[in-house]
Amino acid sequence: MMPEKKIDNEVAQWFKKNKRDLPWRKTDSWGILVSEFMLQQTPVNRVLPVYKQWMQKWPTAADLAKATPAEVITAWGRLGYPRRALRLHECAKEITSQHGGKIPTTESELRALPGVGEYTAAAMVAFAFSKRSLVLDINIRRFFARLYDGVQSPTNSATKEEKARYESLIPKKNPHIWAAATMELGALICTSQSPKCALCPVSAQCLWRSLDYPQSEVVKRRQTWHGTDRQCRGMIVQSLRENEILTRAQIQELWDVPSQLEKAILTLLDDGLIEARGKNKFSLPR
Repeated sequence: MMPEKKIDNEVAQWFKKNKRDLPWRKTDSWGILVSEFMLQQTPVNRVLPVYKQWMQKWPTAADLAKATPAEVITAWGRLGYPRRALRLHECAKEITSQHGGKIPTTESELRALPGVGEYTAAAMVAFAFSKRSLVLDINIRRFFARLYDGVQSPTNSATKEEKARYESLIPKKNPHIWAAATMELGALICTSQSPKCALCPVSAQCLWRSLDYPQSEVVKRRQTWHGTDRQCRGMIVQSLRENEILTRAQIQELWDVPSQLEKAILTLLDDGLIEARGKNKFSLPR
């Protein structure tokens, strides 16, 4: 394991010259919170058009709080994992009713909001309020794993020891820049496939590079989509975005595996993503 050398100056200078011009980097705390919900398990290029439309429609938490669940799910479009949309809606209601429309500024208060976990709370503290927090997404963890540990890929989840090590790296000055810059390096340069080591500002200090890029023993399976429960659920929700009400018979025409379709309907009802309208009719939640 390579001793953790201070690299914050090199990383900050690289970020200053190379950071992407993203809309949530020029907005308020609400706009940043929306982006954090949308960016969970979803790449930036898919988020951008939905984010822009969303912020035009609901520029504040109070605006979103007034929307109906059906409007929220429809506006979420094809970002996937639409439960995130409902959690963001619930979050907006709580911010409006319990916090006077202002986003809480501490990690403990943030984590008490619907849909806000450890990572999102830390990201908000750093990116919305420019304070010190341990932001560890997969891009940052991959960058650190290669730089300091000489391994291609990090473990599936961060250990207490890993968190303690990486927390010690956070500089006292501009800790929010460190969080954003290390994330950007992981996203643009130290990528999962075909990393651009020649463009990395700290490649000379990278243990993985010095070891001639050993392959990780951790084999990550690529997530499939075709034929999955997720695809089935998504097809139902999308059809209800396009039609105010569908009968069970109409929904059954969407999918050729009846048992999987029935399971999808039940789980969507349980998650509050669709509602029953009588015995055999369904709609988005009102």
